[in-house]
Amino acid sequence: MTWHQTIIVGNLGQDPEMRYLQDGNSVCSFRVAVNERWNDRRTGEKRERTTWYRVSAWAALGETCNRYLSKGRQVMAIGSVSVNAFTNREGEPAASLELRAREVRFIGGDRGSRDEFDRGDRSGGHSRESSAPPAARSDPAPAAQGDDDSVYIPEQRKSKETFDTRYEEVDDIPF
Repeated sequence: MTWHQTIIVGNLGQDPEMRYLQDGNSVCSFRVAVNERWNDRRTGEKRERTTWYRVSAWAALGETCNRYLSKGRQVMAIGSVSVNAFTNREGEPAASLELRAREVRFIGGDRGSRDEFDRGDRSGGHSRESSAPPAARSDPAPAAQGDDDSVYIPEQRKSKETFDTRYEEVDDIPF
């Protein structure tokens, strides 16, 4: 048996895009910028590099991402990465990184849902309770404790013990 998993944490570069395929499946696509910062050992100069990932979330996970994510929002995406080689507009070889998400966690503050933003309410001070309907789950999950503002959204039901305890499950996101 083999296993491939990649975890990225970064910010959305644009609003998500939702598509529906002819077979009825849905997919939400968004781009995530992952920044690395370090000091150059030889010169002492501060350096930075940004790597872009194209993320796809399918079915219920994609529907939830499309509803609650927006440009600039920080997310953690967990899934498998594939590399696609192509020739860019200048005729040079290039590659893109695509992550098929199994899990997405919303982190970095709550700005309300995109639905509220699209209706013209741009106050940004919404609580999750006002921006998200109650979850359709049969088993109760504990709410996040402390100042951590993360939301755990699985693609499929998995055991909570397999995830980092800093990101507690929150019972207010529908899936």
